[in-house]
Amino acid sequence: MLLIVAGLTLLPARAQDRAGQFDHYLLALSWMPAFCALEGDRRADARCAPGTGLGWMVHGLWPQHAGGDWPEYCQTAERAPSRRETAAQADLFDAAGAAWHQWNKHGRCTGLSAAAYYALTREALAQLVLPEVFDAIRTPLSVAPEVVEAAFIEANPALTQEMMITTCRNGAIVELRLCLTRGLEPRPCERALLRRECTLGAARLEALR
Repeated sequence: MLLIVAGLTLLPARAQDRAGQFDHYLLALSWMPAFCALEGDRRADARCAPGTGLGWMVHGLWPQHAGGDWPEYCQTAERAPSRRETAAQADLFDAAGAAWHQWNKHGRCTGLSAAAYYALTREALAQLVLPEVFDAIRTPLSVAPEVVEAAFIEANPALTQEMMITTCRNGAIVELRLCLTRGLEPRPCERALLRRECTLGAARLEALR
């Protein structure tokens, strides 16, 4: 048994999970009221307390392969971020634990250092204008996913619907994902990624806390 375990530790990483080998990025934004309704309230997550007012927050910047799959948990020579470094990203991911998880699952696969990965994620977000209309969501709404995308296009005229994926879960809009080149320029999403698009005619947009 020990020989089997030792042998398993020597297995090479899967070809698709090699750091630095990917085609483009997805910038995933979570609608925090939906996260709270589906998961956060059950965990008594502090981000879901009344009055927090959190709307769109970065879920992560995810390397993607052409064809629709993605690398994760890649081996890398870059050291893991310290607690101080992840704590400094709490404003970006709104939780130090979330910053660590994004580095561990996705950041490793960029081939960048943790500091460079976090800086790149900030840059990707800084290039996007978050529509102000979402700041006024005080009661739950029933909206078509295309309405959410149209709001982002109005605030960011360089975007098109083909560059975005709106996802839903349990009848609620949960995320908007933007396809980006490795240079962070908006690009059309792969056909396989578009299959994850919310297909509901109308979905619930939870109200801000």
